[in-house]
Amino acid sequence: MEKDSSSPDEEGDHRKLLEETDSQIMEQRPTFDVESLRSRLRRNLKLNLTKGQLIVIFLPLVLVFVYLFTDFGDYFSVKVPVSVFQQNTGTRRAQESDLQALYLLRKQEIDLFSIWNHTLSNSSTIEDVKSAVSRQISLNRQIQNALLSPHRTGNVSIDGSSDGSPVGICRRVDQKLAGRKKIQWKPRPDKFLFAICLSGQMSNHLICLEKHMFFAALLNRILVIPSHRFDYHYSRIIDIDRINTCLGRNVVVSFDEFWKKDKNRKKHHHLHIDRFICYFSKPEACYVDKEHITKLKALGITIGGKLDSPWEEDIARPSNKTAEEVETSFRSDDDVIAIGDLFYANVEREWVMQPGGPVAHKCKTLIEPNRLILLTAQRFIQTFLGKNYVALHFRRHGFLKFCNAKNPSCFYPIPQAAGCIARVIEKVEAPVIYLSTDAAESETGLLQSLLILNGKTVPLVKRPPRDSAEKWDALLYRHGLEGDSQVEAMLDKTISAMSSVFIGASGSTFTEDILRLRKDWGTASDCDEYLCQNEQPNFVADPE
Repeated sequence: MEKDSSSPDEEGDHRKLLEETDSQIMEQRPTFDVESLRSRLRRNLKLNLTKGQLIVIFLPLVLVFVYLFTDFGDYFSVKVPVSVFQQNTGTRRAQESDLQALYLLRKQEIDLFSIWNHTLSNSSTIEDVKSAVSRQISLNRQIQNALLSPHRTGNVSIDGSSDGSPVGICRRVDQKLAGRKKIQWKPRPDKFLFAICLSGQMSNHLICLEKHMFFAALLNRILVIPSHRFDYHYSRIIDIDRINTCLGRNVVVSFDEFWKKDKNRKKHHHLHIDRFICYFSKPEACYVDKEHITKLKALGITIGGKLDSPWEEDIARPSNKTAEEVETSFRSDDDVIAIGDLFYANVEREWVMQPGGPVAHKCKTLIEPNRLILLTAQRFIQTFLGKNYVALHFRRHGFLKFCNAKNPSCFYPIPQAAGCIARVIEKVEAPVIYLSTDAAESETGLLQSLLILNGKTVPLVKRPPRDSAEKWDALLYRHGLEGDSQVEAMLDKTISAMSSVFIGASGSTFTEDILRLRKDWGTASDCDEYLCQNEQPNFVADPE
């Protein structure tokens, strides 16, 4: 996701160095021998010292001298009148950037010596070499950024463009909303779809609910939001009335509203689901167990017929389905149908996942935090973070076993995670990190102690406990929403979605819902990434 700020020539040199090394290593891949690799790398280092390593080592020094003795004024398209700044301010900024560049050069020198020694050791691998070179390329970009920073004004880049993004190489992603593929949701007034979402926690259910909206639009039905006595309390988390406002018609109703208007209930003295259709047939029909059936009956709901599925579909291996297949397979003349569970459903993925979603509407997104949570997030940002901050979803509890079941694992040792986070901070130049985590204090304390950039600690900011002296969370307190774990989770998502750059946890639906909001709200950045993206954990425990 990183936007490359190096020049074409420099990029070519780096790629040539990597390609030469890769091609020689790949020739010997089937009979990999460490000693042979050490010999080849030592020979390459000697032969290419004037080509590759000298460029990495001395190019930053050359840039410093060129910068100090060359007038850049004629080379940049941005022309800022001297009257805009006091002369001493410009001089001070130039001196600070020089010192920062020299500091980074010294850091690069130390790193290169370390790479040299490590590369020639018995424990080195080609992945170690590639990762180390990648880090040096990233550091080289930081040096260039430091040298050129005095020539930037506010959010204006060297090429004269401005997009409202923070100073640095991270920019907002152009979502190209004009080309969005949309379906009109025009439900028949007497046909309803009862949403069934049972898999996982709230983030999973919100993704499931979004897919139910797509199904309801395809089937021309009004969507019934489940009762909090059967599912989560959706009205405390999202703004249901706003969905209808965005669509310009009543397409979504709460369970209580549906209960009041249902004709079958008045006739049979209970609410009746005419047909319960299962999207998945395996490992069990509809992903519904006896406990959930009991809960439905306790609400006064009866189900006509048995749970059935129009096809053979396994949750573990969901196949790609088209909108036409859904319309054909789930079409029904029954007044009230239920479909469950759609969380794992793989239907028109690109269409469903596009910014703004698959349904035509006049808002940025249909499913977003309710107004009280949104305002509380803004007040927290104004109090503790300011406009430019990085948000980190640091998932730990229960994630060790989950990640280690994958290959490669997505659970990183804290020192390695700290290094990955620091590299993002260097790019975005943010003074603080908002931390959304379920980690223990022992883990977050160690992480905080390792987050030092340019000799300064980068604070990790978490939401503090309720304090009557603080007013940023007064809205939640006054409306009885304080202490609700789902409200607090949505508040974390909202604060993270409004950040300059977001670092997420790979494999977490909590992270995926934040990325959805960032995409829909237009806050997604080129520098958004998963923690330690493209890196493998440097240590993984044995399986049980």
